[in-house]
Amino acid sequence: MSSLDLGLIGNCTLGVLIDERAEMVWGCLPRFDGDPFFCSLLRERRDTDDFGFFAIDVIDFARAEQQYLENTAVLVTRLYDQHGGCIEVTDFAPRFHQHGRIFRPMMLMRKMKRLAGSPRITLRLRPSCSYGSQRPGVTWGSNHVRYVTPDLAVRLTTDASITAVLQETTFFLEDNLTFLFGPDETVPNAVDKLGQHFLEETTHYWRQWVSTLSIPFEWQDAVIRAAITLKLNTYEDTGAIIAAMTTSVPEAPNSMRNWDYRYCWLRDSYFVVNALNRLGETHAMERYIAYIVNVAAAATNGLQPVYGIDERARLEEREVPELPGYRLMGPVRVGNDAYDQRQN
Repeated sequence: MSSLDLGLIGNCTLGVLIDERAEMVWGCLPRFDGDPFFCSLLRERRDTDDFGFFAIDVIDFARAEQQYLENTAVLVTRLYDQHGGCIEVTDFAPRFHQHGRIFRPMMLMRKMKRLAGSPRITLRLRPSCSYGSQRPGVTWGSNHVRYVTPDLAVRLTTDASITAVLQETTFFLEDNLTFLFGPDETVPNAVDKLGQHFLEETTHYWRQWVSTLSIPFEWQDAVIRAAITLKLNTYEDTGAIIAAMTTSVPEAPNSMRNWDYRYCWLRDSYFVVNALNRLGETHAMERYIAYIVNVAAAATNGLQPVYGIDERARLEEREVPELPGYRLMGPVRVGNDAYDQRQN
């Protein structure tokens, strides 16, 4: 049964939620409010044909450990088997300074390596599209797999066996493996070297960003983690700040209060900006002001409570019957009719 004790990776363009066993359970592309590429958070894995996730099944699994690299948005999971074997999975979304600007592509990276023993694993990469109603079309080459959805083509570039990815064959993990999800473009360098470079640059970026914050003496670790999490919920392209990465996680069990929070509530975003501002992070405030100015300029009948991250005003709400909901507690909704409400 899925838990909400999840790790978050992102780069202020997209975000992915990862459970304690390194399964990617939720993530939308090409941005926060896009079609979920991973959606198993809202649909339990009940049979062998289910999809909407990227899981690493360790044969004779024993236990897992998970933590962030200190002061970063890089998530590290260690999976142990019953025979002393261990693998380490490192997940992140690239974000760093490049050519005088922030590089924050529609890209996810996963690195795997063996730490001990002879672990055997099965890769189960089964993305979804059209809000969990179908699987993408698949084509492949010698070192890549293309996942083609009605609106987007995503390319996985990897040095893992393509057969192991497509046919889910079990194998001994001996070498380091890199998985790069991104636009349908050829990667210019060897994927392992590119992945290591992106990891080092992303780690450096987050630690440099944290070093600029005015952190109080008490509860430093908690404050830093909260600051990074708030930062990851900003959509830097427009300055919008989303209420949450997800849609339709119930407010209370079987309450039917399942709402799509992947939008920008103007009032709530103020508190995020204020919290980051008190830590000395002013860039989010500057981008949010730009967002508000653009929203206000287009408003004809006063400001709404909530807008899309692309500044659109209409967020028509609908239900998605193909997804049964978190722990089967539907409905799953896309859009939010709060845009047409008065909220005090």
